[in-house]
Amino acid sequence: MQCSLRYGRGELTITLPDDADVHLIRKPEMPTLEDPVAAVHAAFKRPVTASDVPTVTLKQRAAQASSACIAICDITRPVPNHLFLRPLIETLREAGVPADRITIVVATGLHRPNLGPELAELIGDPWVLEQTTIVNHDATCDSDHVDLGKTPTRGTPVKIDRRFAQADLRIATGLVEPHFMAGYSGGRKVIAPGLAHADTIKTFHNHAFMSDPEARNCNLDENPLHQEQLEIVRMIGGAYALNTVIDEQRQLSFVNFGEITASHQQAVNVIGRYCRVEVPHAYDTVVTSAAGYPLDKTYYQTVKGMVGPMEILRPGGDLIIASQCSEGVGSPAFMDAQRRLTQLGPSDFLATLAGKPLADADEWQSQMQTKVMQRGRIHLYSSLAAEQRMLTGVEPTEDIDATIRQSLRRHGKRSVAVIPEGPYVIPFVGDERVPPIGTTMGSAR
Repeated sequence: MQCSLRYGRGELTITLPDDADVHLIRKPEMPTLEDPVAAVHAAFKRPVTASDVPTVTLKQRAAQASSACIAICDITRPVPNHLFLRPLIETLREAGVPADRITIVVATGLHRPNLGPELAELIGDPWVLEQTTIVNHDATCDSDHVDLGKTPTRGTPVKIDRRFAQADLRIATGLVEPHFMAGYSGGRKVIAPGLAHADTIKTFHNHAFMSDPEARNCNLDENPLHQEQLEIVRMIGGAYALNTVIDEQRQLSFVNFGEITASHQQAVNVIGRYCRVEVPHAYDTVVTSAAGYPLDKTYYQTVKGMVGPMEILRPGGDLIIASQCSEGVGSPAFMDAQRRLTQLGPSDFLATLAGKPLADADEWQSQMQTKVMQRGRIHLYSSLAAEQRMLTGVEPTEDIDATIRQSLRRHGKRSVAVIPEGPYVIPFVGDERVPPIGTTMGSAR
């Protein structure tokens, strides 16, 4: 049997043994919008509001504003910016917001800036590039941020890009999908960490936050990152959001606009019906991807694809992941964290993180990888060079088909789970009780 995994800008075909019991895990078919741009305009006219707030259309709200700032996700997310940025900007201008007072900020968090051809690809519309001021957020530039104090619950220092925080009209745009720390992406997450200062990001990505069992895929209840993000939104005086949901072919399935928390929750309710997929039992062999381009540009983002299927991986099992990693491992900071992880091993590495109020940049991704390392064996099919593979801390494979066959032989089982879309699908076990995430290989049954 042959299956295809998302890999780079295309697909990777894998061949499974004829006698394998293959469970292909993907989202149920999602409806798509026949006229996406019309749906965007309709969303502006029917905004989602908090329960005690009267409905005001985008144009009515914009008529009261003298400036607007639009936050967009960086290149690592397949957000359909080409469908909504021009309608959004045109609506603001028609309402009276001066063109030179509308700014787009790329919400990079601590990621690198998106420039040149990459920025053009991200925006997806030459008109927007020509008509609008576009800047990249810089989390390390103190003067770019306004200090709003600390969150009331956990004391996270809140410093947010002043171009967004001080705009009359603040709009966060993005894609709502599973997120392995914050539950779901989009909405409040575009603001923090997207537009946050390094001190803010490093605080609510420290060891305590990352080790909280509620900081996981598809969970907002008692999720400490989500709770901090909501407090940060309140501290800047609120915001609006344009939320999108896409199907497996990355066509627009849903779009809404409105008050950031209420509209994001509505989008979560939509994608949550599709991205959580029930399976009958756990597996010793799980094959997945990092969702292809743009998410699999680096190994850093690949960790999301590893964490996604953890709930259905039996302790001691094999997680086999395909990720092109066309841009290498990731940032210098992440490479340093991975170097420490590979030298110390998961347990000793985690011991160095415990108690630190400020995480080092990107070491949270390495911490998330340890959860999978303690669960089972990780095998990576990628284009990484040999010296880069050494920093991953996982087992490289040049032949993914052979690795699958070896795993089936090792466990004496014929059952294999295949997740073509990687971290955009979060499988869970139905009736069978699986040891909780974090159970180590020593508990294999």
